[in-house]
Amino acid sequence: MKYILSTTLLFSLMFCILFSSPFGLLDIIYTESIKSWTIGSPMPTPRTEVAGTSIGNNIYVIGGLDSSGRVLNTVEVYNIDNSSWKSVAPLPQPLHHTAASSFNNKIYVVGGYSTSIANWVPSDKLFIYDPLLDKWIEGKHMPTARGAMTANFVDGIMYVIGGYGFSKILDINEAYNPLTNDWEINKTLMPTPRHHAASTVVDDKLFIIGGRIVGLYPIINSNLNERYDPKEDKWITLESMPFKRSGISSASINGSIYVFGGEDVIKTFNNNEKYDVKSNKWISLEPLPTARHGLAAVSINDTIFVIGGGPKSGLSVTNVNEIFNVK
Repeated sequence: MKYILSTTLLFSLMFCILFSSPFGLLDIIYTESIKSWTIGSPMPTPRTEVAGTSIGNNIYVIGGLDSSGRVLNTVEVYNIDNSSWKSVAPLPQPLHHTAASSFNNKIYVVGGYSTSIANWVPSDKLFIYDPLLDKWIEGKHMPTARGAMTANFVDGIMYVIGGYGFSKILDINEAYNPLTNDWEINKTLMPTPRHHAASTVVDDKLFIIGGRIVGLYPIINSNLNERYDPKEDKWITLESMPFKRSGISSASINGSIYVFGGEDVIKTFNNNEKYDVKSNKWISLEPLPTARHGLAAVSINDTIFVIGGGPKSGLSVTNVNEIFNVK
């Protein structure tokens, strides 16, 4: 009888361990099976308010601020094949809150602020980097000086949208043609003026997500999701992001957009939210291991590398390199 009771008790205990939450074995197995984050080699220079882009299997993290608020011209390159970093030719001018996009094996860095966070002076500069020569040249100046805007290439044209200029939040949409080294300024304006937003391209259409809808401070965030079709030169409004955030970064893989991090007045976010373009729906995914803002997110194949940023609201820095596997 004692044996039967002991067996029953043992079975009951095993059942509780296997099926109860949060300590159940099945729960642990499930959690581990969906774990999507790994840790890559940390960036050599901790910094925030960086720009990021890629050429081949190399990710370029550009400019930013250090922990003292000093503006950096640092450019460091992460090779995903061997998880190693190296420094390359620095930006011709230190910049933070700049934007970067790559096209035809060259990197285009536009706008930003050239002075410390105590006195933000917007830049109209366009710098072009050739990795084969490890050399920067200066392109034609952007028509509107600004920082904290977005920049993306679509069909060989770079669209620089939104941002913050001389004490003004912007809805500007200016297009740069690298073949003619010229800008077009009569593109349809973004419906909602914003800065510190995220942007990415899916199916030759630009998505501008989140950001701030007032001046630099106080922080009033948005969760807007507006799409621009360059061929039609038209905007439409789509399903809003679940949480209002700014100082965010995004990347796209297989028709979905992933938006990471952000900040408000008192905290940073570890949000990782996925937008499915076809269904116009959002879902929340496994959080970013390190909450932060002012970060870079760059996708290569089925992987997104989320690098740098500030772990605290306002000026703070990190060098973390957290890797999200979409599969």
